[in-house]
Amino acid sequence: MAERVIPLYDQRAAALPAPRPSAPVAPDGRLLDRLQRPLRDLRISVTDRCNFRCSYCMPKEVFGKDYPYLPHADLLTFEEITRLARIFLAHGVRKIRLTGGEPLLRKHIERLIEMLAALRTVDGTPPELTLTTNGSLLARKARALRDAGLQRVTVSLDGLDDAVFQRMNDVGFPVAEVLDGIAAAQAAGLAPIKVNMVVKRGTNDDQIVPMARHFRGSGIVLRFIEYMDVGSSNGWCMDEVLPSAEVLARLQQAFALVPLEPGSPGETAERWGYAGADGRHDPALGEVGFISSVTQAFCRDCNRARLSTEGCLYLCLFAERGYDLRALLRGGASDAEIAASLAAIWGQRADRYSEIRATLPPETRRAARRIEMSYIGG
Repeated sequence: MAERVIPLYDQRAAALPAPRPSAPVAPDGRLLDRLQRPLRDLRISVTDRCNFRCSYCMPKEVFGKDYPYLPHADLLTFEEITRLARIFLAHGVRKIRLTGGEPLLRKHIERLIEMLAALRTVDGTPPELTLTTNGSLLARKARALRDAGLQRVTVSLDGLDDAVFQRMNDVGFPVAEVLDGIAAAQAAGLAPIKVNMVVKRGTNDDQIVPMARHFRGSGIVLRFIEYMDVGSSNGWCMDEVLPSAEVLARLQQAFALVPLEPGSPGETAERWGYAGADGRHDPALGEVGFISSVTQAFCRDCNRARLSTEGCLYLCLFAERGYDLRALLRGGASDAEIAASLAAIWGQRADRYSEIRATLPPETRRAARRIEMSYIGG
């Protein structure tokens, strides 16, 4: 096992001034980056706080009781988030995902959802509006979220065995309450629900088949995520990565699976469906997905941008720097000026870290001061 080194420094200061082009831009929904990738998916972090301390995201060694979270005045207001979202939609975004930290910790999150649900894409349709949560507050909030206009949720759940799950969330939170939240979301109509399981070799890989067995035929899509080197605080090492190919092999020992086509352009998950007696995919049995950023990079189709809690725009989950949009919002910039800035930022984007990871010397990977996932969402 490689030595675990967790550097202690605040990643949030890594922001650049947003460019101020001399001419305004009228968005036409066809913005492309340098690799000809469109902007389609906007992920918005609404809080840097979380009530879990998962070792791969917010380990206690870094995010202890004295950790200095952002003061409320530094967070984007709901009105500022909605204004930026409207401009992103004009540039071609079709899907908005609310993340954190844990987004359900943000007070009155339902009001923000109502405001975002009232927006329209360049096609005149409502954006796909989703939210990723650890599920701890979902049982009490699911109905209100749906009534506000949220369409579906993704729940992070790293095991069914209570001892394993509590060890991973590191706050003693019981798995039964997350399962109750998933049931409440399903009853409220927040569907299709996806459940994400981060797989760490030697930590929770014994939960792969039990998780698949539990959600098979439930209408819920289970997705297995390779443990990634996001940020610098999780002590990532390759020894703990269980490649998706090995996860699939374990599942195929227990279930008949057949490959499925991608559900949409830029989809991050490779899809496999449970086969029926005839050997073909049985939709009633459902499917599983594999998100394989470490072993099977999907950078060439990445169409996602990430907006941090206090208004920094990041172009990659593994970014080292972002662009300060809050300064534009609070500095009197017009919508046209902000649109021009976004066009300039996305137009020069060439990020593809997962594709080049293997070519980087280990010391270079370790030295990189990447933004923490808890700060910009997954």
